[in-house]
Amino acid sequence: MKIQLAVDRVSIEHAVDIIKEAEPFIDIIEIGTSLFKDFGLQSLKEIRKQFQHPILADIKTMDEAEYEFRQIFKNGGDIATVMGASAIETIRICQRVSQEYNKDYMIDTLEINDEKMNQLKEFEDAIICLHLPKDKAGDLQSFIRDFMETYHLTNKIAVAGGVKLEDIPLFKELGIEIVIIGSSITKSEDINESAEKFKELVR
Repeated sequence: MKIQLAVDRVSIEHAVDIIKEAEPFIDIIEIGTSLFKDFGLQSLKEIRKQFQHPILADIKTMDEAEYEFRQIFKNGGDIATVMGASAIETIRICQRVSQEYNKDYMIDTLEINDEKMNQLKEFEDAIICLHLPKDKAGDLQSFIRDFMETYHLTNKIAVAGGVKLEDIPLFKELGIEIVIIGSSITKSEDINESAEKFKELVR
């Protein structure tokens, strides 16, 4: 299981400081949606200069897929995100551009229905992100368990939506490959120590 550190709602300088503290214990750096909206490609360029980890840009593409994905990969990104609610044609473009650059793409399943989820089975090489919405109350463990029991996917699976230490044993049991952790690390009093605790559990 890999740890993806989601950094959001801070300056680029603060983001770099956070990543430096957590760096020994994380596998993927995520430039969160709000960070990217605030600072654009500059956030990707600055973080790429300073870290060797794979970088995911959580751009949540819905349209203009070719342009957006190319910009991420040309500027040092390794993974870009597309919304599962997008047109199938849009997701196909994301897949094609990712393959062209030998990079990865992640499909975010926020608020998609059963019909669309079944259509996404076409994208066997995608990372599928099971995402509990921030604006919608819910129990993350129940949400993930129900999803995994309903859809038998062969994709790499990532989990997002307020991941906490106590969630890790279940996610290991379910075979989750990537846990996306934000405030449980970034907002903690000791970022380094919190990241280390997660790393100890996912090993």
